[in-house]
Amino acid sequence: MRLGFRIDAPPYSYRTANGDPAGYIVDLCREVAAGVKNAQGLASLKIDYVEVPSTARLEALRDGKIDILCDPTSMTMSRRAVVDFSLPTFIDGAGVLHRVNEFNRLEDLRGRKIGVLGGTTTEEVLKTTLAQLGIAAEIIPMQAHPDGVRNLSAGKIDAYFADRGILNYHLRSSQNRSGMKLSDQYFTFETYALALPRGDEKLRLLVDATLAELYRTDRVKEIYARSFGSFPPDQFIRALFVINGVPK
Repeated sequence: MRLGFRIDAPPYSYRTANGDPAGYIVDLCREVAAGVKNAQGLASLKIDYVEVPSTARLEALRDGKIDILCDPTSMTMSRRAVVDFSLPTFIDGAGVLHRVNEFNRLEDLRGRKIGVLGGTTTEEVLKTTLAQLGIAAEIIPMQAHPDGVRNLSAGKIDAYFADRGILNYHLRSSQNRSGMKLSDQYFTFETYALALPRGDEKLRLLVDATLAELYRTDRVKEIYARSFGSFPPDQFIRALFVINGVPK
């Protein structure tokens, strides 16, 4: 089984200093692979981890280069025209990271440079929101989240938009975290799910059965704690686990 993952989306999907794929969603995919192996009565199942960029991740799945996409992909209707999705795996929302004392509201970014990861729903949300509010700003696409945080810290951009869980992770690990702040404002609520090959109903059922069991038995809380540590799941995540713990 080929599991597609990203190197730039901790704590969900990334590569450790030792070169190993890691993260909350990668761990869910490992559980899914084990569930597929057991359901098919296989003695073993070879797992290949395939690194995919954010800008071509769905194409990798569509073109048969991977079997499951293990990253923070938001489930949208337009994407469902290309791929299938599992039960939800996480709920997050777009937020903005900025330097301390330089941002109170979105209008403060008028005429500024705003970074965002290219090829993401956050990029589309940012463009739409700015257009609706009549805010003219320069949008700077980034290749990876660490690039955005470094450019913000260095003053090359004035704000960086991404999912709040990712921004929290990079803010905590930044050497200049005291000089940056994550805004309290949510710009979206986004539901993550594992992207799957379109039309493969057997695989989707096996994936969903494994996820539902993880949610139903609360084992998912152990997996969550490995990536988020002392930061407990909020009310939205707890509700996701309860609602999607579908009975057998």
